[in-house]
Amino acid sequence: MGKVFYKADGHVGTVVVRRPEALNALDAEMIHELSALLDEIAGSEIRCLIVTGDGDKSFVAGADVTEMAELNPEGAAELCRNGNAVMLALETLPMPVIAAVNGFALGGGFELALSCDIRLAAANASFALPEVSLGVIPGYGGIQRLARIIGPGAARELVFTGRRIKADEALRLGLVSMVSAAADLRAAAGELAGRIAVNAPLAVRAAKRALNKTLGMSPFDANLGECDEFAACFGTGDQREAMRAFVEKRKPEPFVGA
Repeated sequence: MGKVFYKADGHVGTVVVRRPEALNALDAEMIHELSALLDEIAGSEIRCLIVTGDGDKSFVAGADVTEMAELNPEGAAELCRNGNAVMLALETLPMPVIAAVNGFALGGGFELALSCDIRLAAANASFALPEVSLGVIPGYGGIQRLARIIGPGAARELVFTGRRIKADEALRLGLVSMVSAAADLRAAAGELAGRIAVNAPLAVRAAKRALNKTLGMSPFDANLGECDEFAACFGTGDQREAMRAFVEKRKPEPFVGA
């Protein structure tokens, strides 16, 4: 039986990680399932994706330490490569991805959330990269992504100490965009996904590409990359219809992604 579930509702898809006996911790089987599922989602027409954990206690409580404990360096390298590939696949999906963090986001679970474009947290959510307490470091790209999101100084403190932070501190650090009551989290994620999905899908995808590919570039090169994506939007029917409707002071026809 699978541990990663997917459902599409209109223009919005939802991935749910479900392994209740281990607080949804990621094992090798789940990494494989996620990899296959993300390949499928990448080719779909959905306009926004929500990623969350099953239940109300845990988003994803890390990777499976029991599974990792007996690895040698070669086995660890393979695990790291596979996990990194999944996180990169999630980060580079063409559509925006929202993490609805409904509890523990620890280790690999925190790295999963960091690979999403936007993070929303339930009031009971907590975040940590505790790997140094286990004699290792984060292996799925968490160090790099955390530093980009909250800055290298704050990231160093969290990585070096393994300290767990609550939702309110995550909000202050800019790690999450919103904190809601646990019972309202799914609805909040759905509402945000809906606000994204009503926009021109090719333009939203272009905006995500521009954000992703220009990180780390010089300002000059980043502006050129953004300009390329901007210009390409003018070859779409959605742009022509939306701008004509604006000029003609009418509502545009629904966006079709063409």
